[in-house]
Amino acid sequence: MIVAVMMSPREQWTDERLDDLSTRVDHGFVRMEARFDRMEARMDQRFEHMEERFDARFDALWRTMIGSAAVIIAALIGVIATQL
Repeated sequence: MIVAVMMSPREQWTDERLDDLSTRVDHGFVRMEARFDRMEARMDQRFEHMEERFDARFDALWRTMIGSAAVIIAALIGVIATQL
C-alpha cells in the first residue's frame, strides 16, 4: 500500500521562513557560545583554585620532608658522636 503525503500550503517553506529559521539558529548558536564561554571561565577559576591548593600542600610536604631529613641527619651525627 502506498501512502502519499501532501504538504499543505501552510507547511511549505518560503524564503522568508527559511531566513527566519536561519536567524533563529544563528541566535541559538550565539547564546550557546556565550554559555560555553561562561562555563569555561568558571572551570578556569576552579582549576586555578585547585592549583593554588595543590601548590600550598606540596610546599608543606616539601618543608616536612626537609625538616625530617634534618632531624634524621642530626640524630645520626649524635649517635656517631656518642660512640667516639
